[in-house]
Amino acid sequence: MGTPEGHADAGVADAVTLVLDARGLVLSWPPAARRLLGLAADEVVGHPVEELLAPQDVKRLPEIRARCRSEGGWTGVLRLLRSDGSVPTLGVRVAALPAEAAGSGARWLVLAAESSRTARSAASGLTTTMLERIVGQTPIGLAVVDTELRCVWSNAALERFGGGPAQERIGRRLAEIQPGLNATVLEAQMRQVLETGVPVIDYEHVGRFRTAPRREQAHSMSFVRLEDERGVPVGVCYSVIDISERWRGRQRLSLLDRASEQIGRTLDVMHTAQDLADVVVPDLADYVTVELLESVIKGAEPQPGRIDDALTVTLRRAGARAARQGEPEPAFGLGAIATYMPGTPPIRALTDGRSWFTPRLDPLGLEWSAGVPGARSQRFGELGLHTAMVVPIRARGVTLGVTLFFRIRRAEPFDAEDLRLAEEVVARAAVCVDNARRYTRERDAALVLQRSLLPHVFPPQDAVDVATYYRPADELSGVGGDWFDVVPLSGARVALVVGEVVGHGIDAAATMGQLRTAVRTLADLDLPPEELMAHLDDLVVQVAREQRDALPAGVDGGVLGSSCLYVTYDPVSRSCAMASAGHLPPAVLSPGRDAVRFPDVPIGPSLGLGGLPFEAVELTLDEGSVLALYTDGLLASPGNPDAMTLQDTGRERLRAALEGGDLPLDGLCRSVVDELAPARPTDDVALLLARTRSLDTGRVASWDLASDPAVVGRAREMSTRQLDSWGLPGLAFTTELVVSELVTNAIRHASGPIRLRLILERALICEVSDASSTSPHLRHPRTLDEGGRGLFLISQFAQRWGTRYTGEGKIIWAEQFLDGQAPGPGAGREPGELPVRETV
Repeated sequence: MGTPEGHADAGVADAVTLVLDARGLVLSWPPAARRLLGLAADEVVGHPVEELLAPQDVKRLPEIRARCRSEGGWTGVLRLLRSDGSVPTLGVRVAALPAEAAGSGARWLVLAAESSRTARSAASGLTTTMLERIVGQTPIGLAVVDTELRCVWSNAALERFGGGPAQERIGRRLAEIQPGLNATVLEAQMRQVLETGVPVIDYEHVGRFRTAPRREQAHSMSFVRLEDERGVPVGVCYSVIDISERWRGRQRLSLLDRASEQIGRTLDVMHTAQDLADVVVPDLADYVTVELLESVIKGAEPQPGRIDDALTVTLRRAGARAARQGEPEPAFGLGAIATYMPGTPPIRALTDGRSWFTPRLDPLGLEWSAGVPGARSQRFGELGLHTAMVVPIRARGVTLGVTLFFRIRRAEPFDAEDLRLAEEVVARAAVCVDNARRYTRERDAALVLQRSLLPHVFPPQDAVDVATYYRPADELSGVGGDWFDVVPLSGARVALVVGEVVGHGIDAAATMGQLRTAVRTLADLDLPPEELMAHLDDLVVQVAREQRDALPAGVDGGVLGSSCLYVTYDPVSRSCAMASAGHLPPAVLSPGRDAVRFPDVPIGPSLGLGGLPFEAVELTLDEGSVLALYTDGLLASPGNPDAMTLQDTGRERLRAALEGGDLPLDGLCRSVVDELAPARPTDDVALLLARTRSLDTGRVASWDLASDPAVVGRAREMSTRQLDSWGLPGLAFTTELVVSELVTNAIRHASGPIRLRLILERALICEVSDASSTSPHLRHPRTLDEGGRGLFLISQFAQRWGTRYTGEGKIIWAEQFLDGQAPGPGAGREPGELPVRETV
């Protein structure tokens, strides 16, 4: 049976394997033979092979047998009979080989394949040559083993895979032919084929052969079962193809893929360097160290200029990996300073930016590093290092460090292919290292800016006890714009602020600084919370407009959408007012930590929308209540950080954290953050806890005054008497002057009821309130002017003074520092006693 005219010759993969006995009877007839010759097994098995051949080829059988015995085989083209007895126009390529099977006597192994050549072409010798190559000169190794897996035949090509000549293989098993080869795995494949009859195709095996014991080689092997005329297995025929180069190429690509996937997963320089060492061990090297310049690890630009290879250069070990723990024992640990001697390969690689490798290290040569002071330098032979490569880490034209590759147990030396692979991996890692360096520089700058803008020490005040905790986002998110502040206000009051700027990085930190400064400035004007938010919103709109004009089209400056919560607390009245611009309301923990509530604060629009009103809510707090102001990073659920989670699940988690422990304020603050936020959150977390105080009633005195100039002297007397009771006679003169001027101004320029109030806190506060909304202003009178010096005198004797507006009018206040004086023992009134309030 032939192939269509013009079809290409089939390769060895299309050959059919037959087994004949010594008399020429067909013993095996695999299914492929039927496809090739068109005859079923029951028509052939047990019949002499002569019945398959054309008459003229039958006459050639004695000659073919003789040549097989004398030459070890025969190849050629035979013409077969069709099932109807006619001769096909195309022949079949045949290779006949003598084979000995244990206990079964002589056998003939016949390989037959379709030929697209005619008998005349075969006579020319072309087809014969091709068949000879198949079994003799082909690079594909062929062998036949019996049921005991002992070799009975092999071709010459198999000798190139080690194991000696074909005649030395006869009767031996793989483990005897190739000592050191993992023969157990291969024989398991042969037994499987013998038991099942299912061929194993393209089985990949990697090992070391006697012909190249120091280098791993890869082979593709196929196994086919051979059967006799009864279908009983008589052996296995297997083929071997060398795919070492393809396998090494695949290994190189796999290593490069892993390098692309695993190196640079973080923006940490040290982690990135360690990723490089982890990727190449053990596939490329047994021991690898990554040494970086100190400036690179710190995020700075490498020092410009050429490194002098005559100098000792100090690097820092940023990554190291050994295939076996402690082999070799490193002279430097991770993060330690590594000093390399002048003229050594690492220094030369740093100097000229070129790689270096040697197939064989001098075992008597000293290691390149200077080692630990006082310790003996070890030799390469003592460390077990026998081959090495040094590859500079270069990115964007700058050398950042070097990577050192060594082999210990892996016998084969580094070659040029290994060096090219190492250079490719290091080149990819270098870009990641440089990106991490640049990120470190920007992150450090942003952190410095952020930390400089966040308050480290709050100004002294007696209204609340404060504890804060700030946890920055992880390295992938970068520095954010979360912030908080505590601002003392007039009248012993205090403002608590928390806010969040959209975005991350230096821009967010800079914007946060602008907003914090703006809030402190507006707070100094003593504006109500809702008015302060309106002014802050106008400022953000203006900043956003300026940024939009300065930045390229389509680039957002990151100010719009920022949020802020502003809370004021008065320790005298224990009233608390708060307003929100797109920020979550605070939590209020009642004294005793038995209940947490969330005030119903109207959440106004985020800052920057412009023109929309803000509302404030006012409530009275019990002394000892804890206010918790926070940013949304505290409530973000790791798996579901959406708005509903923040409002519902997040609040419940915060409630449980606040109620769940009897800790000091600082400890409670840290405990809440640890419980609700991960160690490396994806968003900045800021928490401010403030425990309210109530100012002792004995430290407040107030008097209602008539709108009569004669009351000014009486006001001075009452103030002096109160200072004596507080043990502050030294402030009597300046206080009389301040009271006289403030009360006189109220009587002369204001209307309605007038009230004088003295508050003793960290400073002595004097307040005069009236029903007028007209604000006084400081004047600079001329020498001959008879008036206009009142506020000027107050500004000279008081450390701070100002005006704040209320629903009934305004309050003019002035503060005097106590200059180290404090109320004497027993001064003032007992706690719980009503404050002084008289009408004059």
